[in-house]
Amino acid sequence: MSESNRLGGSTDWIDLEFVERERTPHEIIETGIQLHLAGLSLSNTKQYLERLGVERSRTAIHNWIQKADLQPVDGTSPNRVAVDETAIQIDSDRYWLYAAVDPQTNEFLHVDVFPVQNQQFTLVFLRDLREKHHVEDALFLVDGLC
Repeated sequence: MSESNRLGGSTDWIDLEFVERERTPHEIIETGIQLHLAGLSLSNTKQYLERLGVERSRTAIHNWIQKADLQPVDGTSPNRVAVDETAIQIDSDRYWLYAAVDPQTNEFLHVDVFPVQNQQFTLVFLRDLREKHHVEDALFLVDGLC
């Protein structure tokens, strides 16, 4: 789903079955999830929600996103797959974010985070991608540094 579609009015694609307590209205949880998935950091999402009068921690927002389980549906068969990895820093810790995207639909096929970048983790990522999707005949698009 493209970032602009994620910010659209409809939130039918967000399943809030995981909500156990009614501390936060569903509309606020949906807005927080939409904002973060559209590219806002957890801190910026937290600040935006505070402007709406709702104070929640970055951890709470992160938990909403994780529990909503918005990983893509398994079983797609893209013709092309764009794969890249990038270093990310969370507090003082550094991790490697791996992502595979269908460039035709701009949807994520698989995403994972590893503590280091090496050939073994790359192979694990690609194996998991193959288990989820039919990519045996797909053309892989990578940058020159892979």
